[in-house]
Amino acid sequence: MLESSSTRTLARGCAVLALVVAGTTGCDSGGSGPAAAKSTTLKLITGVKSDPFYITMACAAQEQAKKRGVKLTVDGSAQWDVAVQRPIVDSVAATRPDGLLISPVDTAALTPSLAQLQSAGTKVVLVDTTVSDSSIGVSRISSDNEAGGRTAAKALAGLMGDKGSAIVISVKPGVSTTDARIKGFTEEMKTGHPAITLLPVLYDNDLPATAASQIQATLAAHPDLGGVFAGNTNTAQGVATGLQAAGRQGKVKVAAFDAEPDEVTALKSGTLDILVAQDPAGIGAQGVDQAIAAIEKKEVSAQIGTTMVAITKANMDDPAVSKYIYKEAC
Repeated sequence: MLESSSTRTLARGCAVLALVVAGTTGCDSGGSGPAAAKSTTLKLITGVKSDPFYITMACAAQEQAKKRGVKLTVDGSAQWDVAVQRPIVDSVAATRPDGLLISPVDTAALTPSLAQLQSAGTKVVLVDTTVSDSSIGVSRISSDNEAGGRTAAKALAGLMGDKGSAIVISVKPGVSTTDARIKGFTEEMKTGHPAITLLPVLYDNDLPATAASQIQATLAAHPDLGGVFAGNTNTAQGVATGLQAAGRQGKVKVAAFDAEPDEVTALKSGTLDILVAQDPAGIGAQGVDQAIAAIEKKEVSAQIGTTMVAITKANMDDPAVSKYIYKEAC
């Protein structure tokens, strides 16, 4: 989302609400005892609970928790906002869970609350997004967002014929995932595609209507605009809407992060040209495993990078690719 993100999100009616899963007790690889005690409790706080990226993550975490025999409760912010997520974190802290998986919506603002949770004994696993303080989190699991940004730049430059101007529209500064995507994209464009003029980054505050206005204003000021990199799903939705309103659908090439249902529809229609899909299911499942490992005082992986796949209209029906398309419900 954000990020996409991630930072990064389509407003939908469907939401992940306090999913409590109680599974059966499994056995560890050595067969000497339970994978985790029945009383072990995990919490997952997603970035935006109605975002298919986070729904996909939550569904996989829920399934993995059931396999491992632990209790998992899922909650998330109604919007990408520290003021919305902080009360959820504080509420979870009061329950003193054994483990917390969280997608923080800011790289710094939630650090004090997370540090307090850790001090109280909760094992914190950062999923998708991170915080700047390296002492927070026993494990950090996310996509290589810089690499994703570079992938988007290469693909977009190819579609543009390595000429014209391009722009990045993203959520807001200070979101670890989208910041990394922008970094990778701009570095690749500047070093690998110097004939393309890169316009200043615009931020839409995760509002599709703002992104739509921004792309129309950019088109008016820069008629040679040939490409857009949308940093997350809400931005992609707004860019697509703005291009359609301006009659430039298909003429201005668009690379977007994530593979949410509306983005896939836009890919089929030709409004979007390439989707850089992440693996939220992998992030959720591994988050559960790392939290349990930390609780059981077993080896924990401090950093885990998950797969990303470039989806186009040509390959989207390939089962090896289509499995990365996000879900709207479990």
